[in-house]
Amino acid sequence: MEAENLLIEKARQGDEDSFSKLIDIYKNYIFAIILNFIKDYNEVENVAQEVCLQIYVSLPNYDQQNFKGWIGRIATNKSIDFLRRKKAKFNDETLEDGHLERLPVDLKDNPETLLLEKEKREKLFEALNSIPEIYRDTLKKFYFEEKSYETIANEEDVATKTIASRLYRAKILLKEKWREEDEAL
Repeated sequence: MEAENLLIEKARQGDEDSFSKLIDIYKNYIFAIILNFIKDYNEVENVAQEVCLQIYVSLPNYDQQNFKGWIGRIATNKSIDFLRRKKAKFNDETLEDGHLERLPVDLKDNPETLLLEKEKREKLFEALNSIPEIYRDTLKKFYFEEKSYETIANEEDVATKTIASRLYRAKILLKEKWREEDEAL
């Protein structure tokens, strides 16, 4: 507990290595909380990223009371925010379509669904290739090569905070490109 308090204090003062160590200690706890709300693993990773970013931003204001509980509240709130956004998006799409279509029971054997998934993957890679290389490389290392913030930061000789910022910005850029593609169709 003493060592953890020291890590927290150093992280509050901007020590990125201490912050990385704290995230390593609590990453399974964060994922477990998010998984209680969200069952899609890809979305869990996205929300976990948002949680880590929020912890980093809010850490200077942390009041030294129950760090694990504080992280748990952030993870819970970010999960609920995600579900609200997802519900709002679903409602918007339903209103635009005017009706709900029923999907086939077994989607994996449906040729149309397979084709649509292939098109989505191609569209994703086009969007990915259209963002600046610095963000694209960071995204690839984190999501496809499954490297940690700290590993990427060491490879690129930058701060862990820089990697978090790049990933955040990359996701925003990717979403913008994705929307542009949708609007073009």
